[in-house]
Amino acid sequence: MTLFIDILIGLIAALHLYFLYFEMFAWETIGKKTFKSLPPELFPKTKGLAANQGLYNGFLVAGLVWSLLIEDPKWSFYVAVFFLSCVLVAGVFGALTASKKIFWVQGLPALIALVLLHLK
Repeated sequence: MTLFIDILIGLIAALHLYFLYFEMFAWETIGKKTFKSLPPELFPKTKGLAANQGLYNGFLVAGLVWSLLIEDPKWSFYVAVFFLSCVLVAGVFGALTASKKIFWVQGLPALIALVLLHLK
């Protein structure tokens, strides 16, 4: 079970690393393909805002990876719970304010990982 949870945390970190990439470096290409409901002329104007969001995703990646590298099981658990909770809150907020899909892509995997962490 521990290996499965670690893999799930790693996959969530990888997902947020992808978010970092497209928000910071590919906003005007991948961003347009991802957010088709936004007008194309909006992307150049919002590039800085998207990069800021990408940076925050980088902090989530750093925290999730850090939780996997901590040798003390208690502290690894605490750090993982904190950063997965941050991801879950971001997923719920995104679902309430932007698109329901954000919960399914971002919030649900974090929720599953949190539940599994508490069951192990």
